[in-house]
Amino acid sequence: MLYSRIVYIIGFMGSGKTTTGKKLASMLGWSFLDLDNIIEEDAGMKIPEIFSRHGEDYFRNIESEALRKLKSQENIVISTGGGTPCYGDNMNFMLETGLTLYLKLTPAQLKSRLSESKGDRPLLKDIDSANLQSFIENRLTSREMYYCQAEIHIDGFDMDYTFLHSVVKKNLYF
Repeated sequence: MLYSRIVYIIGFMGSGKTTTGKKLASMLGWSFLDLDNIIEEDAGMKIPEIFSRHGEDYFRNIESEALRKLKSQENIVISTGGGTPCYGDNMNFMLETGLTLYLKLTPAQLKSRLSESKGDRPLLKDIDSANLQSFIENRLTSREMYYCQAEIHIDGFDMDYTFLHSVVKKNLYF
């Protein structure tokens, strides 16, 4: 039986990965890292600037590199970007090196959350409110096949942190 020393939190943008990751790390007595913050530190610029200067393909390459640099971390919860599991071999990498947790929300729940933070998200900057729901539905449909590979699926809308903590603790051994 192996003991997982990394928990990866995955899910669509706006699903609460960072908030959940911080809370779970605190409950486990572990450290927390947000992959987007690591990318911004390494690149010396914010994610929207990386997208506008270099494009999404460049961003996805440095995202994969940043993810792999964290492989040697122990007792850490890592919040990934919404697209992280969907590019390259990132999902397989996370499955091989830690425990993966998918925060699942409906398109309507995501729209409600994302309507407030569109300006901070490069993939949403050109999407008007009338088209936001269909954008989320289409993008979520294409990403679900990756997200659903996670070992644990949790409703990200009505988060019960005590339940989440118990499920994760039980699954840290595999």
